[in-house]
Amino acid sequence: MLKAHVSVTQAQLADGRDIFYFDDRPHAEGERVLTDPRDLPQVQPTSEMRRDPLTGDWVAFAAHRMSRTFMPPANENPLAPSRPGGLPTEIPSPTYDVVVFENRFPSFSLAAEAGQDFEYDVDSMGLVPRRPAHARCEVVCFTEDAHTSFKDLPVSRIRTVIEAWAHRTEALAAIEGVQQVFPFENRGEEIGVTLQHPHGQIYSYPFLSPRLKAMVNRSLEYRKETGGDLFADVLERERAAGTRIIAETAHFTAFVPAAAKWPVEAMVMPNTPARDFRDLNDAQRDDLAALLKKLYTAVDEFFEGVERTPYIAGWNLAPVDPATCGTVRMHLQLFSLMRSPNRMKFLAGSESAQGVWINDTTPEAIAARFQEVWPRD
Repeated sequence: MLKAHVSVTQAQLADGRDIFYFDDRPHAEGERVLTDPRDLPQVQPTSEMRRDPLTGDWVAFAAHRMSRTFMPPANENPLAPSRPGGLPTEIPSPTYDVVVFENRFPSFSLAAEAGQDFEYDVDSMGLVPRRPAHARCEVVCFTEDAHTSFKDLPVSRIRTVIEAWAHRTEALAAIEGVQQVFPFENRGEEIGVTLQHPHGQIYSYPFLSPRLKAMVNRSLEYRKETGGDLFADVLERERAAGTRIIAETAHFTAFVPAAAKWPVEAMVMPNTPARDFRDLNDAQRDDLAALLKKLYTAVDEFFEGVERTPYIAGWNLAPVDPATCGTVRMHLQLFSLMRSPNRMKFLAGSESAQGVWINDTTPEAIAARFQEVWPRD
């Protein structure tokens, strides 16, 4: 399902990677350039993954990413449109609305293959399986304007981004072997962003991430213990309590989880079951776009004296597997590592070594601050 006013145009970049233009407004002749003039050598991904014998978690290795672009000057921004007199970029057109393209330096790649001498068992130990990291990573450019952020997008453009997420979720979920699709955005140098241009990414994984696997297992346990739907019950009881609710709309609820790990954290969940963006109808997508505009605006108002709060915004979507896709309701988890103005929470011994989170504030205090800075109609 694609909204009628959004058109999708597919082309290929000079090295054969796919690019998709999601246009939500008419364009003049010549604006949509589909031919990439660059003489661009192909990057040969060396992506592989190994399973930790102690935890069962898969770890990806992508040594070729060491040479990826890092904080280039404005005139070398690879996510800017290509304009006369400037350097050609990853986007051949002189303008664009929303663009998605295959990452040139992917963590997971469909080009990652097992050669004739590939060892499927590390050092023949019989303990550490090794596989090509066979999946796909894409970049999502929210706007051609390098000086804005997601919160600055008009609601109509956020709506187009949602269409792009839905379109690419469907495509990536259809890749053989893919078990999970994960759209996300990192913002801020403090997070480790290498390009300041407003953009996100979509990863597909050939396994379930530890977080999603844990949610699937907990959901199944809860159903066995109570006969109930974990996500439905969490949302119902959060709404009934009201303490940590940030905003409620016809189709979505924004709230601070009762066991929030981060000093700034918000969750957005649909009020009815939905596996991923494909399950949302037009009214739900419209509603979500307006809600995200307010949420991202509130994030930048959270700390006094901080104009751009660094954050990670990740969409937890249900597993691709039909046998388990009903165990998880899609939801956004948006959080920041900033614990006070310009001071970051570093993941030290307890968090990094043992995965035991110690929050420097409370979920109720986080919710109260969000309620204070929430944009009013």
